[in-house]
Amino acid sequence: MMAWLQLWTMGLMAIMSVSLAAAGDSGLPAVEGSVEIVKKESHPVLIRQKRDWIWNSLYVEEEKPAPTAYKIGQLKSSQQVEVKSFKIEGEGANTIFTVDQKGDLFVTRSLDREEKNAYHLTARMYDGNNKLIEDSGEFVVQVTDLNDNIPVFPGAYNGSITERSTIGTKVVEVRATDADDPTTANGELRYSLTPHGELSAFEIDSITGVISCKINTLDRETKSQFVVVVKAQDMRGMASGSTSTTSVTITIADTNDNIASFTRKTYELQVPEDHKLNEKIGTLELEDRDQIQNKEPTFIIPNENSKVFSIELSSPNKDGNLMLKQALDYETTSSYTFTVQVRENLRNLRSPADNMVSAVTTAQVNIKVLDVDEAPLFSLPIYTFTVEEERIVSNIGTVTARDPDKANKSIRYSILDKDCPISINQFTGQLATLRMLDREMEATHMFQVKAQEEPSGLESFVKVNIIVQDVNDNKPELAVDEIFVCENDLTDTVIGTLRASDKDDQPASFSFSLASESSNFSIKDYGNSTADFTVKQGPFSLDDPKDYSVDVHISDGGQPVQTSITKLAIKSCRCDARRIPTQCKAGARRMGVSVHALIAILLCILTILVIVILFVMRKRYQKDSLASLKNSGEIHEQLVTYDEEGGGEMDTNGYDVSILSSACHDGSLLRHPDLHPHPSLYAMVQKAPHHAQPTACKGDMAVMIEVKKDEADHDRDGFPYDTLHIYGYEGPESLAGSLSSLGSSSTGSNLDYDFLNDWGPRFRTLAELYGVDAPDYYHQY
Repeated sequence: MMAWLQLWTMGLMAIMSVSLAAAGDSGLPAVEGSVEIVKKESHPVLIRQKRDWIWNSLYVEEEKPAPTAYKIGQLKSSQQVEVKSFKIEGEGANTIFTVDQKGDLFVTRSLDREEKNAYHLTARMYDGNNKLIEDSGEFVVQVTDLNDNIPVFPGAYNGSITERSTIGTKVVEVRATDADDPTTANGELRYSLTPHGELSAFEIDSITGVISCKINTLDRETKSQFVVVVKAQDMRGMASGSTSTTSVTITIADTNDNIASFTRKTYELQVPEDHKLNEKIGTLELEDRDQIQNKEPTFIIPNENSKVFSIELSSPNKDGNLMLKQALDYETTSSYTFTVQVRENLRNLRSPADNMVSAVTTAQVNIKVLDVDEAPLFSLPIYTFTVEEERIVSNIGTVTARDPDKANKSIRYSILDKDCPISINQFTGQLATLRMLDREMEATHMFQVKAQEEPSGLESFVKVNIIVQDVNDNKPELAVDEIFVCENDLTDTVIGTLRASDKDDQPASFSFSLASESSNFSIKDYGNSTADFTVKQGPFSLDDPKDYSVDVHISDGGQPVQTSITKLAIKSCRCDARRIPTQCKAGARRMGVSVHALIAILLCILTILVIVILFVMRKRYQKDSLASLKNSGEIHEQLVTYDEEGGGEMDTNGYDVSILSSACHDGSLLRHPDLHPHPSLYAMVQKAPHHAQPTACKGDMAVMIEVKKDEADHDRDGFPYDTLHIYGYEGPESLAGSLSSLGSSSTGSNLDYDFLNDWGPRFRTLAELYGVDAPDYYHQY
């Protein structure tokens, strides 16, 4: 233990000496030496080695020209070595700073302190054998500052201050920067205001750059903006310092320091008497030198006129809009004259307003009411009357209206709703019922009454409500669940509870009783609108063929009393011990049919009968029409609508073409004058003689068609032709003549058609058409 103590004491006693050179203003401390570990008797001992570097203070003046390297100091060591060399490392080593064999330190170029104000380097010393003698020691080369930078402002400034502010109120703070060393006079700035700007109202703190107000009479209405010029100078403001300037624009903010003033002392206005309420009559213009956000006038209308008129601020000018609060009546008051005052709350002012003396705060308003022909005026905005139901009331109430004009024209009343059950006397406005009202159908009747000046003047409308009062006019109705009786029910067994309902609005107190005495059942009324239905006497059996029923008499206890009798059916059941039915005899409660239902059923049956009768009559009429058509001889069976191409001359089923030329032979196209029925021309085919020469047809085919058309147009008994047959007729203008064979069956022809009889049964019909046996032969279909 003592040996360790001795070693520790020896370590603490090892020290290192630091030498300071007196060549400059101040010196740098020598860097502590390295620690070596010495082994002695296998016990390590820590020993402080003495540092031998000797430093001078090293400074470089900034911006100093260096066309050739110049010496700024020397590296020295206390060790005496004849041959030695130095090496440096660090910021700018061997580029900006160089060292020779003697240890002289040189600067090779001009330095800028604002770019870098200090360079940190280390040095080593070697002997002639390039053996390290002195280990690395740190030293600093400082760049001394020159006043080579001017103050710089970031730009122009803007500030604001409220008018009438107190002395010393801060407006804005300006600040400039200087790149020179702030710890020297080169970087210390001072501020001042130049004569190039406003000097009368503002001042600046030379150190902080705060611009403040030096008067308390700033007035925006007089001058709303100031521009001051600020100068910043380094070297603590000495004349040798560099300077720069900037402008500061100061805006004077508005405050409410002026009273609103009327632009006129008298306002003349006109308003019709039917002017709508809460609408503008006119505008009272105001003048206020303050900005619009600080224009805060209030108006006062004295006396009773404030009940008729009011003043509201207009938007956006904040003038006074004169509004109507109460309806005008020219016949009562034709003009109004009153005085209006305007005031303004100058709560932020410590002194009177600027225009306190010149402001016009009182104005006279003259309003002339114009006469207008007004519509009738009802005495109430809405009328409400009550009427008892189920009564004809001749005087429900009276709706009254008057002509507000001096003419005082008479008024006529009418009800607009056509289906309204209420009538009105057109002269007096008295209301009456047209029919009895039913509250259960409609509890309230609402309609409009029109009042019109006679004879046909202005009109107005009012709403009328008729409330129908309830009368006890509805019979009570039995409300009961299905009731059954068990075979083993004893006397006084409750088999059901009776209740009742009533459509009337009045509170009812129902009472129940049997309309006729029953030997099996009874009713026990509790007097609270309920009753028990109990067994009076048995026994009951499912084998008993008769059904059980009783007539229940119900009274509602109203005024007048309404009663009803309802037949209540009781089913017979076989029940278990808990009186739960296991088997019941089929039975039904008798259901009554109301009169309205019966009427509806009868109307339905009657409607069906009428429809059936009309249908039968229509069928009979159609049948009679067909019969009369057949008797008239005008059978239009030849009118057929074709939707396909015809079959040629062999198509004789569609229509008979021979009848078109038959008229050319007998010349009769009209009905026979004897009025006796004859075969129709459409039903006959006249065949021409076999060898006779064909007679000339009177007229052309076109004439015949025109005759047919004329006959159809003037025949009142015949049906109109709905179809038009197209016949193969070329017309009289054709050079080839007619290509149709329509007349070949009835007119003479040089051709002999007897060969058709030899062609077989397929051409029999064609042979009959063209083969003629006798001149007076008619073939009738």
